[in-house]
Parts: sequence; structure tokens; C-alpha cells
Amino acid sequence: MQFPWVYGIAAMVLAYLCGSFPTSVWWGKAFFSVDVRQHGSGNAGATNTFRVLGPKAGVPVLLIDILKGFLPVRILPNFSELQVDKGPWMWLRVALVIAAVIGHLYPVFANFRGGKGVATSLGGVLAVHPGAGAICVVVFALVFFLSRYVSLGSLCAAASFPLAVILIYQELSAVKIGFAVVLCLMVFYTHRENIGRLLRGEENRMTLAGRSGSSR
Repeated sequence: MQFPWVYGIAAMVLAYLCGSFPTSVWWGKAFFSVDVRQHGSGNAGATNTFRVLGPKAGVPVLLIDILKGFLPVRILPNFSELQVDKGPWMWLRVALVIAAVIGHLYPVFANFRGGKGVATSLGGVLAVHPGAGAICVVVFALVFFLSRYVSLGSLCAAASFPLAVILIYQELSAVKIGFAVVLCLMVFYTHRENIGRLLRGEENRMTLAGRSGSSR
């Protein structure tokens, strides 16, 4: 079946707008009268929300940011009339993940100042490849538990995604493999400053209570 370009572009715009929902900014202002971008790392993501406002704000922000990547991929392709699990279907799904992540990174509703896309990326991964997504969650949890570095956990989880897709699940789909690699590279790019601080030993750790950590 020919790819529905008009619908595909419209769906990507909707996914971008969904990703643009500035959860941490609006939640912080609505319930705590705080703009998290003016505190901590200045990042509009879940980790900085944990750092500045604690788990009561960080947990709902994290969950909503995950849904921002999950829901567009689970819902919008169903209206495309594409055959499930065929090439065009997969292309649409991964394009929606990328659009949602870009929305989180550069949200139109928050002057294009967003987070680093890890939670939204995870939501998209769980929608496209839940098994590999579960592995990413486990890797993040283990690395964070051992190191207390959110950034290191995020980077290791991102690196584990293409490895899981290729080595564990032995995927043959070039779309899924390419998607895993691109998403991994996006996380590494958004964490380039964190990588520098990790190498210099200057990165902050985060406790379970939410004090001090790298931005997501």
C-alpha cells in the first residue's frame, strides 16, 4: 500500500505538538509556582524537576513525559489504514517517535526550551519495541543504583537499545535497527555536556530523594 503522505505529515505534526507539552514547566508553575528552568540545571525535564521540586513533582512529570512518546505511536497509526507491521506502518511509527522527541527537545509551547528527551524516547521505544524498552529500563536502573548518575544511566540505557535490538532480538528490520541507532545518537547528542562533565569528574549525583543530578 502506498504511504499516506498527507496523513503521515499531519500525524507527525500532532506527535510533535504532543511532545511539545512542557510538562515540567506547566506542572511546576501550576502546583508549586516554580519555573524549573530558573533553578537547578535550568533544564525543562524530569530530572531537573526531581532536583528542584522533589518526587512529588518529578514522578508525575516523568510519567507524562513517557506518555508523550508512547501515546502518539500507539494511537495515530491506527487511523492511517496501513497494514500492521508492514514497512510503511513501521516507518510511520518511528517517524512519530522522532517527532515527539523533537517536540520535547524544542517545544513550541515553551519558547523551544525543552528537556533532553530521555523519558519521551523511552515512551516511544516501549510503543515500538517493548521488549528492548524493558531492557533499557533495567539498564538505567542498575547503572543509576550503582553510580547515582542519571546521565550515565541514560547514556547506558540508550546504548543498550540498539544492542538489544540487534544482538538479543536479532531484528532483521532495517527500519527498527536504524531507528534504534538514530534514537541512541540523539540521546548522546543531547547529553554531550553531561559526557564532558562525567569525563572530568564534575557531574553531580542524584539521591533517591531527588537532590542534585544531571538533567534529562
